[in-house]
Amino acid sequence: MGHDTDSLWEAPIVLAATPIGNLGDATDRLQRLLLSAEIVAAEDTRRARHLCQALGISAPGRFLSLHEHNEASRAQEILAAAHEGTTVLVVSDAGMPAVSDPGFRLVSAAIEAGVGVTVAPGASAVTTALALSGLPTDRFTFAGFLPRKASDRRRLLERLAGEDWTTVLFESPHRVAATLEEMARELGPTRPAALCRELTKRHEEVLRGSLAELAETFAQRQEQGTVKGEMVLVLGGADLAEGGVELSVEELAQQVVDRAAAGEKLKVVAKDVAEGREVSSRELYDAALALRK
Repeated sequence: MGHDTDSLWEAPIVLAATPIGNLGDATDRLQRLLLSAEIVAAEDTRRARHLCQALGISAPGRFLSLHEHNEASRAQEILAAAHEGTTVLVVSDAGMPAVSDPGFRLVSAAIEAGVGVTVAPGASAVTTALALSGLPTDRFTFAGFLPRKASDRRRLLERLAGEDWTTVLFESPHRVAATLEEMARELGPTRPAALCRELTKRHEEVLRGSLAELAETFAQRQEQGTVKGEMVLVLGGADLAEGGVELSVEELAQQVVDRAAAGEKLKVVAKDVAEGREVSSRELYDAALALRK
């Protein structure tokens, strides 16, 4: 390998972002990594090969599947190869690996094993949707795909009810109409949101409005059978809703308990939830402790 190619592999494992729609977003670095990787670990090897064909690249490396069902076992094989000096490129179907896509378990295992890993940045549906939403971007959170299980989804919506940060979520086309209706009901009809569809593609569309307005729009589209494409939902903070109702101490304390149950520290969550509200973190902490008993 020449010096220029060597500089691509400062770590044996590189996670590289792939285009989320527009092929022009494939970086020069991604293309050179595809040309020099000895192993290409892909969420779907067929999709990865199609990407190479579209880019006019003939990737010489060995293609391995790395998806949610085999990542735990396949990670060890990849780490063993990387430990011996094999260069491994990790790609998902679209966007950044490990962000709602395979890659997290591999990175975690690589860190534990002391194997070097780095990132070749690029397209991301999360930040693209956030930038286009027109909603505050100074503080935001990413919640991934909405849970399919009703109880898990309800817990998330309870948390989002008092969330003042902008939240980015993924949803499938066949569920988005029902999700918007449920959110309008549970989070309030005036909560602002933006629904981003087919980002960076020819038919890119961003619909902005209240949850009630978006729910009505997609209910009509569902009846017409025109709900298609990849969906990213950006939800404005609770403080942006018109006539927003201030949550009670008990409701806020329940949010603290739920977040603590998910692994966060009770005191840290109490302070975070209390910020900007007419309740002290100490009062919320004590109320959360009482709920736990």
